Amino acid sequence: MECDRCGRDAVLFAAYSGAHLCDRHLQQSVERRVRRRVRTDDLLPAAATPEDPVTWLIGLSGGKDSAVLTHILADTFGPDPRVELVALSVHEGIEGYRDDSLSAAEELVADRPVEYIETGYESEFGLEMDQIAKDDPWDMAPCAYCGVLRRDVLANVARQYDADVLLTGHNLDDEAETALMNTLEGDLSQMAQHYDASLAPLSDRATDGVFVPRAKPLRDVPESEVALYARVSGIPAHIAECPYASESFRGTVRDVLLELEEHHPGTRHSIMAGYEETARFAAENRRSGASGPSGVCENCGAPTGRDQCRACELRAELG
Repeated sequence: MECDRCGRDAVLFAAYSGAHLCDRHLQQSVERRVRRRVRTDDLLPAAATPEDPVTWLIGLSGGKDSAVLTHILADTFGPDPRVELVALSVHEGIEGYRDDSLSAAEELVADRPVEYIETGYESEFGLEMDQIAKDDPWDMAPCAYCGVLRRDVLANVARQYDADVLLTGHNLDDEAETALMNTLEGDLSQMAQHYDASLAPLSDRATDGVFVPRAKPLRDVPESEVALYARVSGIPAHIAECPYASESFRGTVRDVLLELEEHHPGTRHSIMAGYEETARFAAENRRSGASGPSGVCENCGAPTGRDQCRACELRAELG
């Protein structure tokens, strides 16, 4: 199997496009899609200058997706004086899982123009994910608890660093899974929230001056291509699935989506094309009927539409 562009040995066949790519052209393809998403989302506005740069906070778990994202952004924008890169790693308190990935994250940023921060649920909340999963106070899957706490940590650090945008390593599979989950559950509220958080034009993602907008520069790249990019590029990354992932609804949806993509290449792209329109309508309808969260948590000051944010409620429950 030869590369369509140069005749060298291909390392990838992308069934959804019919393309055969060698390692070098795979790298170029992934990097081009990331740069295009940065431009489309206007993450580096014309107003940015060396004297007044934009700050990008990258959620760096040390897994393949966030490692690839950090690698590409550091190589592409690290030398640009209009951009300040900050990477944040969060230790959830899952025994035997996160330590290796944090070591990979530290190795990745060691010689790169990226400020690196580590924190964890224990230092932020006095909680560890293993204990939360054991106690299960709200009768939820572990991933649901983890999502509450992780979002809170990322948002808090983003505000502390006055970040202009929070970047995460979500890939095309991740986004299509979320879209399919929200559709199967008939959850228009979640669709609207998903759109406003990371699919809408960047200028519309945080209009209240409190929330830090999010962006996902890898969201056009399939997971398998991200993993292959990491391997051929020699990027240090911890390739292991969270031990709690199999207990989640997302895990079931992931299996269904992989089977659909195998038999019907292009399914992920088609799902996202239709879902973005549906989610946009849901978001517009929500805005016309009611405003989003406008208050702050009485405990920690985080933005929320409740008296207490979900993270503080969880901490009180486990008290």
